[in-house]
Amino acid sequence: MRNEKGAELGQTYLAIIFAVIVVAAVLLVALPASAQTTTIKIVPIGYANPTSGEQMYAKYCASCHGTTGQGNGPAAPAFKHPPTNLSALAKDHGGTFPRKRVYQSIVEGGRVPAHGSVQMPTWGELFERLDGSTSRVPQLRLKALADYLETLQTK
Repeated sequence: MRNEKGAELGQTYLAIIFAVIVVAAVLLVALPASAQTTTIKIVPIGYANPTSGEQMYAKYCASCHGTTGQGNGPAAPAFKHPPTNLSALAKDHGGTFPRKRVYQSIVEGGRVPAHGSVQMPTWGELFERLDGSTSRVPQLRLKALADYLETLQTK
């Protein structure tokens, strides 16, 4: 009788251990998909042609906003809030590209309340450091970048 109880108890423990192992295996398979982290490497601002909005966008914006401006760049998963879908700016503003708002967002970065995030760099300061605050180059950069963003708008 004693051996039968011991055998039943042993089988119960094995069943519990097996169940725990199955649950742990399921969790281990499910966790990597939700627990992936993206590390963003901060690098100094590099030079891009101030008259080429496309070149500046590729160098300064695409890592977060994606190559087509949809907010799906390789760094996007690292942010608490997804980057703005820049290709929908006109659509979101009644069909008119909001140039003044775009200028403000580029110059002031995340400090613009409508931007929704303080994660965006303050490009105005960065462009001035790159080109010198007394030169006209930061303004050329701003216009060229906004002109390029306008070409990304979905119809």
